[in-house]
Amino acid sequence: MPVLTPNSLADAVAALAEYPHAVPLAGGTDLMVQVNEGHRRLTGDEMVLALGRVPELTSYTIDTEAQLVTLGAAVRWSVVERDPLKSLLPALAEAARTVGSPQIRNAGTVGGNLATCSPAGDGLPVLSALDARVVLASPGGGRTLPVAEFMRGVKRTALEPGEMIAAIEVPLLEGWQGYSKVGVRNAMVIATASACVATDVRTRSVRIALGSVAPTIVRAPVAEVLATDAADWAALTLDPAVAREAGVAAAAAASPITDHRSTADYRRHAVAVMVERLLLRAFHA
Repeated sequence: MPVLTPNSLADAVAALAEYPHAVPLAGGTDLMVQVNEGHRRLTGDEMVLALGRVPELTSYTIDTEAQLVTLGAAVRWSVVERDPLKSLLPALAEAARTVGSPQIRNAGTVGGNLATCSPAGDGLPVLSALDARVVLASPGGGRTLPVAEFMRGVKRTALEPGEMIAAIEVPLLEGWQGYSKVGVRNAMVIATASACVATDVRTRSVRIALGSVAPTIVRAPVAEVLATDAADWAALTLDPAVAREAGVAAAAAASPITDHRSTADYRRHAVAVMVERLLLRAFHA
């Protein structure tokens, strides 16, 4: 199995131009599980593009003037869970701390989570709630998509042959944000259901995104409007009854399935409880 190890983003894009169906490999925490379990086969002549030596992909920038953090696609979860990113993107740091074990977080990457595009991906509800944008690089020059447009369905993305995720642009909000998930145990678990609530005092808005309860990450617009309109933005308070109502509205936005990890009814109930609790953390009663 041939492996290419580019040392720059330009080299990586050039390699994709020559081998548009090459398999990008960053941390490998998703890809190698698929290979080991027989769900994915890498043939002897299939090109692998190892991205761990590309500095543009493994680094991040903070633009305080534009209020934007740009994460290289190969930034690892262990970096996200520590300062300065922990303070700037607290909900994403919370999600990062729930990704597997410390060993997994030291290998797994933000871009890999996006590329796999599992509805249970821990970072994805946060990126959705924060209105992140995905920067795609290609020989043709690349493009930028809202994360909601990038995620097309269960493990389906907008990536075209010859494209790769170069970075994720995450706007900085001024307000409380948090992430929560439930699973069959307390650690090392795939989310049965997850939720992110993010508030922005500047725009006086509440964003709510849900994971593992639909074919892809979904927002809960009715719940967002309920909480946004009812909040006292000067005092940062919210009636607990409204938080409960918003939780119910968020559950109604979900379209979960029943599988070996949970029932659809439980997932809806979990969403309602998580969103209510997150809103009560965001706003004082």
